[in-house]
Amino acid sequence: MSDSLRVGITQRVLTEYRAPLFDLLAESLNGTLSVFSGQPRPVESIAQADQLHVAQWTRGQNLHLFTGKAYLCWQSGLLAWLRNLNPEVLILEANPRYLLTPLAVRWMKRRGRAVIGWGLGAPASAGPLSAIRNAWRKNWAGQFDALITYSQQGAREYQALGVPGKRVFVAANAASRRPKNPPPHRALDFSASQANLLFVGRLQARKRVDLLLQAVASLPEDQRPHLTIVGDGPEREAMQNLAAQILPQARFTGALHGSELDAYFEAADLFVLPGTGGLAIQQAMSHALPVIVAEADGTQADLVRAENGWQIPPGDLPALITCLQTALNDTQKLRAMGQQSYRIVRDEINLEKMVEVFLQAIQTVLEG
Repeated sequence: MSDSLRVGITQRVLTEYRAPLFDLLAESLNGTLSVFSGQPRPVESIAQADQLHVAQWTRGQNLHLFTGKAYLCWQSGLLAWLRNLNPEVLILEANPRYLLTPLAVRWMKRRGRAVIGWGLGAPASAGPLSAIRNAWRKNWAGQFDALITYSQQGAREYQALGVPGKRVFVAANAASRRPKNPPPHRALDFSASQANLLFVGRLQARKRVDLLLQAVASLPEDQRPHLTIVGDGPEREAMQNLAAQILPQARFTGALHGSELDAYFEAADLFVLPGTGGLAIQQAMSHALPVIVAEADGTQADLVRAENGWQIPPGDLPALITCLQTALNDTQKLRAMGQQSYRIVRDEINLEKMVEVFLQAIQTVLEG
């Protein structure tokens, strides 16, 4: 790629965990990478980035319209940024709720420039109006020269809309770089009551820490592991009050970041995220931990597999209890699964691999 290549990326909000991806991509391009983003709604609990160290960053102004399924976003300043940058490749969030996306696509197309969509996928509709909805989705996906998605499921959905397979790229959602240190050593044998469970995340309702407390409390005392909950947020007081009633030995550490977390990951035997979200999954896996996560939008399916963990239905307390018992009753298998977690984030799913896919997609659209 030319050293003068200009690439633009739009984001509704530039989150803290995305900043390393864009800086690493900017390093790898050897050209110019510019990111445009706005601000979240006041009710959203989103940790925003403070700065980018290598990539350029232009801040716009998001106008948030309506709520829930009717939500729409108008990103003021996006077209002015586009004219100023004049990119050869534009990567847009493939979300039809962002109203300026079609205008940005047309701006690029009039100049013979390439546009890549970046999204979760596009599940087929069902019901009486499904034919109309699916035709609309096909038209929407067809405006992009290529699509990047997080998962194989998303790739299949785009291809079902008629997007050629060679134009769909899977960049597994990564939040961490490839681990540099070897996996920690853990004893092969321990009793279930000596095991250490770990949760790391923001304490908000959708994380379902209440389910985790209930599940651990419901286990027989001689099978009950130690539970450490790392994080802060609006639900912290409620979760501590619940723990005081049903699991007083649960430990709450408050928010920890970076190297502060290392000792907790290394002391743990199993990592559990019973709700949605989960940026800490890869960090746990880089410390050779097996994981239990709730099924979400398909982006975790490539990360959490039968060989390194379990995916359970969201909000299913009996399934979580059964999963904990299964995990803690075979310690040698648990250790082997932890080694697989480490291998996955070392060899397959990390920021370096994600950047490789973005570069491949960019090269493909530049070649026409």
